[in-house]
Amino acid sequence: MVDDGSTDGTGEMLLARYGQRIRYAWQPNAGVSAARNRGMAMAGGRYIALLDSDDQWLPEKTARQHAWLEERPAYGMVVCDIEMVDADLQVIGIYRRRDVIREDGWALRWALANPALAPASTLMRREVYEDIGGFDETLRTAEDIDYHLRIARRWQIGVVEETLVRTMRGHEGLSAQARTYDDYLLVFERAVEAARGVVSEPERREALAMAYIRNARGLMLGSRWRQAIRLLAKAWRHGNMAVRKQVLAQVSFACRRLVHNLLKRH
Repeated sequence: MVDDGSTDGTGEMLLARYGQRIRYAWQPNAGVSAARNRGMAMAGGRYIALLDSDDQWLPEKTARQHAWLEERPAYGMVVCDIEMVDADLQVIGIYRRRDVIREDGWALRWALANPALAPASTLMRREVYEDIGGFDETLRTAEDIDYHLRIARRWQIGVVEETLVRTMRGHEGLSAQARTYDDYLLVFERAVEAARGVVSEPERREALAMAYIRNARGLMLGSRWRQAIRLLAKAWRHGNMAVRKQVLAQVSFACRRLVHNLLKRH
């Protein structure tokens, strides 16, 4: 376990409860990527699994995923479905990974279409870490998306279609920060460029255009209008007819929101 700068007595509690049965390392606060990277560097087993402090593995999580990878030596990582809960631990939805990764194997095309990872839902071979390296510590947010896309480009990925992880949503964590949009676009544009020759050109262009649209909507909700319009213009240039229809839908949304904001002021 890596403690990223806590001051609440976590280390003392763990020592009293578990003794030498766990490995515990405290470090000055350096961010989630640095903490995960230190933990992976400390790991000595054939497989690596990640668990953040606000997530929970359900029974059989590691056993199910371990068995899946043992039967499929060509695969580097396996993910599972996720139960999303609010701050009161009430279930607000299930994230079905098969809805995104539609078939096991080389999944970069699916990851580009929707690159959500949820690190707690993964189990990967040690060789993946040795090949890909750790999380990008220069990213404050979107580091999990970046990691997913980097793995998907070089390793086959599979899905255990069971809900084996519980994760909290709706709290004001790093993903709620405005910088999330900037980091996401940096990561995504880099990944789309790296996918040349691996994913077809129409799929690359559509994935990039849809990323622009998703982020434009979030920016509009945060009243970052100029940036949102620039992204919609980029989506229009990169997209096909179906994408352009979605651009027009977002323009309509922007107009309604602007009118709503004006009426509120008066």
